[in-house]
Amino acid sequence: MESRGGRQANDTITLEGVRENNLKNVSLRIPKGCLTVFTGVSGSGKSSLVFGTIAVESQRQLNATFPWFIRNRLPKHERPNARGMDHLSTAIVVDQKPIGGNSRSTVGTMTEINAALRVLFSRHGRPSAGPSTLYSFNDPQGMCPECEGLGRTARLDLGLLLDEDKSLNDGAITSSLFAVGSFNWQLYAQSGLFDPDKPIREFTAKDRELLLHGEGFKVQRPGRELTYSNEYEGIVVRFNRRYLKGGLDALKGKERRAAEQVVRTGVCEVCGGGRLNEAALASRIDGKNIADYAALEVTELIAELARIDDPVAKPVVEAVTAALKRVEAIGLGYLSLARETSTLSGGEGQRLKTVRHLGSSLSDLTFIFDEPSVALHPRDVHRLNELLGDLRDKGNTVLVVEHNPDVMAAADHIVDMGPGAGVHGGEIVFEGTYRQLGKAGTLTGRKLRERRGLKDELRTPTGSLTIRDAALNNLKNVTVGIPTGVLTAITGVAGSGKSSLISGVFAAQYPEAVMIDQSGIGISSRSTPATYVDIMDTVRTLFARANDAEPGLFSFNSTGGCPACQGRGVIQTDLAYMDPVTVTCEVCEGRRYRPEALEKTLRGKNIAEVLALTVEEGLSYFEEDAAVVRKLATLQDVGLSYLTLGQPLSTLSGGERQRLKLAHRLQDTGSVFVFDEPTTGLHMADVDTLLALLDRIVDDGNTVVVVEHDLQVVKHADWVIDLGPDAGRHGGQVLFEGTPKELAADEHSITARYLRTDLEQVRR
Repeated sequence: MESRGGRQANDTITLEGVRENNLKNVSLRIPKGCLTVFTGVSGSGKSSLVFGTIAVESQRQLNATFPWFIRNRLPKHERPNARGMDHLSTAIVVDQKPIGGNSRSTVGTMTEINAALRVLFSRHGRPSAGPSTLYSFNDPQGMCPECEGLGRTARLDLGLLLDEDKSLNDGAITSSLFAVGSFNWQLYAQSGLFDPDKPIREFTAKDRELLLHGEGFKVQRPGRELTYSNEYEGIVVRFNRRYLKGGLDALKGKERRAAEQVVRTGVCEVCGGGRLNEAALASRIDGKNIADYAALEVTELIAELARIDDPVAKPVVEAVTAALKRVEAIGLGYLSLARETSTLSGGEGQRLKTVRHLGSSLSDLTFIFDEPSVALHPRDVHRLNELLGDLRDKGNTVLVVEHNPDVMAAADHIVDMGPGAGVHGGEIVFEGTYRQLGKAGTLTGRKLRERRGLKDELRTPTGSLTIRDAALNNLKNVTVGIPTGVLTAITGVAGSGKSSLISGVFAAQYPEAVMIDQSGIGISSRSTPATYVDIMDTVRTLFARANDAEPGLFSFNSTGGCPACQGRGVIQTDLAYMDPVTVTCEVCEGRRYRPEALEKTLRGKNIAEVLALTVEEGLSYFEEDAAVVRKLATLQDVGLSYLTLGQPLSTLSGGERQRLKLAHRLQDTGSVFVFDEPTTGLHMADVDTLLALLDRIVDDGNTVVVVEHDLQVVKHADWVIDLGPDAGRHGGQVLFEGTPKELAADEHSITARYLRTDLEQVRR
């Protein structure tokens, strides 16, 4: 028997006895040269098998081929818990982690298309600015000297920083960065240069200049026991150096928020936002400079490049055009090369990561994707399937963790994990084709057969929240009403303006709304479901009262932590360039606590035993503590009743983390809840749980708005607002407002077209 492409059937990735996380001695053969989709409910073990085992072992063994001094600088991977793993190939992982980056990272720099454009302008632009590096806004020779290549400036506003009617001692410098008593404040108030009790308004012109712009000498500052000598910098000089020179992006947390309160930002007046110096911006091709090219949408830039017929420039134009067409082919033609990567959604970022590999001629690789359909409209899923198929047909093995039935349908082979999640999962419950899965008795198979139609009864709106004159990004002065007291779905292709309308304008006009977005949660081995939903303070207090002890004794992050492992439960040994080794702590036996803490009990259990309870068991154990029960109930509501209270968040799947964040935010009080693609990471069965939760929120008298592509959610909504007609500058308009049934009859909406197709499949 031969597999796809004439490969022998034994040409497979072989796994034997895998026990990573919740996997239960799993053995599996995955055909090489094929597109294999792994599905199953969130938390069933898909990620543990594909990412935690196959990807980690491939990367671990690849790293082992390098010399030790290189290995010492590479990420360390511990060997997965498996009896055997054979026939692995080099793995390239395309995950959902945000690209991030700062203001200097753009779509153009990430895809490296900017580098080719710079070559084009250095050879073909007139007048030439010189070598290609002189067209780079990240090179000192090419960047705008005013904004240093950022395209915008942040300037200190003295009107916001100084209250001139006050003295230095009274807090004339209003920013918390210069709070009375701080070092920054002492540099001026205790320098001996100024009268600290004199209002700033009464300073002489000379003293005012010295206060703001003086530099180049030292001052003596008295301390409690010693006198310190410090280099003097005026307020403006110090602020610009400390907080603005590296850009606001370089600041974190409170420091950044404090700086933002006293600066004004705007487009750089010198380069007009083009980021480059005068020579680079003066160089043009057909009247456009390189910044103009970067500002065009990818689709527009392809057309612009087609106008160039210079034979010298032809090879560069072809290379740039090929790269741009790969971006367009995966549904991102609406992006511009100037778009900062920090503003991209997880789905957009993941697809751009994929683009970097599409032009490669390497084969016999294993490409591993984490839910590549995230943030994709049904129209764009077929493009994704073509992309995955192209990678496979180049002689690669493609492994995809996915919940989307349309992606499953494109697979050569499907592995279904289950039967449940967490301790109830970790097994392979099905292997075969999509057609066979549709007949299988697994939860995934049943849900494929049970796809629902439109719901029978719709709620009646109680009022309306009007969004007025929305013009953010590509929105074209949109005014639209969000009905209250119902479930509203905001739909449209990726880039049509959904997030701009809701997360941008609606959130600003209605700040009281509870916004639940796709941002990640803080994950570490010390964070647990119990800490995330804020019950641990109460639990520690209950233990302390019952045992006449300090609450800190019942925290493994404080005095109660095992001294041998510092409350981690495990001890990891770094063996330099060799694989690290993690073993269970022999002192606490993995329970994280010192003996004094474990000796004390509450209702017959010690603190480690309580953290070993599942959410479901915890609800019974804490039934007398209303505050704890209320918070644990939110975890049950989002389908996480199987998690243990003390499970490290670092071991949770993407879908579990999404629902954990949802449970935490549901504790917020409000009457309007906004969800940005809450089905991310969710199996079809988990989507049903989510819809039941949304129904309950609405039935309690609230308004729910969901930005979503999943047609199961759209069919379940009471009202739909569809944006389009397409993406980028071709979108930004409201195409449709009405019920799902009315949307299905609409002839102009792309969403309507796919909704009709889905309903026809349900009827069949």
